[in-house]
Amino acid sequence: MVGKVRPVLIVQTNLLNGHHPSTIVCPLTTNVNRELEILRLHVGKRHLDKTSDIVLDQLQTIDNRRFIKKLGSISDEQKRKVKENLMILLDLDWG
Repeated sequence: MVGKVRPVLIVQTNLLNGHHPSTIVCPLTTNVNRELEILRLHVGKRHLDKTSDIVLDQLQTIDNRRFIKKLGSISDEQKRKVKENLMILLDLDWG
């Protein structure tokens, strides 16, 4: 459904804040699936109404005008796991 309001996790660098009209995000879903360890990260309820997963394999770019409000943030451990999983999914560890 176009225009539906959904929570997202911003994964774009802060270096683009104020300079770019869109932001790279991962959507959140209440269709929780703990078996998809690399594709999803379970975040529970925290600042949300329902238990949720961050869907890491559905990166999206959305217009900055679509943001309504900040709901909260994830823990440092969850940030580390998001970064680690995105590096695997995007094959960024060229080491």
